[in-house]
Amino acid sequence: QVQLVESGGGLAQTGDTLRLSCKVSGRTLESSAIGWFRQTSERERDFVAAISWGGGSPYYGASSKGRVTISRDRVKSTVYLQLNSLKPEDTAVYVCAARPYGSGLSVAATIGSPDTYDWWGQGTQVTVSS
Repeated sequence: QVQLVESGGGLAQTGDTLRLSCKVSGRTLESSAIGWFRQTSERERDFVAAISWGGGSPYYGASSKGRVTISRDRVKSTVYLQLNSLKPEDTAVYVCAARPYGSGLSVAATIGSPDTYDWWGQGTQVTVSS
């Protein structure tokens, strides 16, 4: 079981930077990956980034690469998502989720799929005005 609580969302203007936090707890963290998704509707969850808890390997979605940075602080049990150069189209609920990390080629192929994540937080709203 993994519990996730997001924070750090809010109102921003075009060009601003926001850092979102995902506080993680649970007894299987070492073998887990934590991902961030952007939810614009009940069914649409777009992959933003993920990181392996143990080794810290980052993965980025194609649409967010270059403007976001994911990191984790093992002492604080928190994963951070920094959003740079915000645009109005970044407006969404940002949700973090956890899954078993996996191994080999399957990790890169599946890390962006929300169906592979077992635990989800409630999300934090980011609204970007022009």
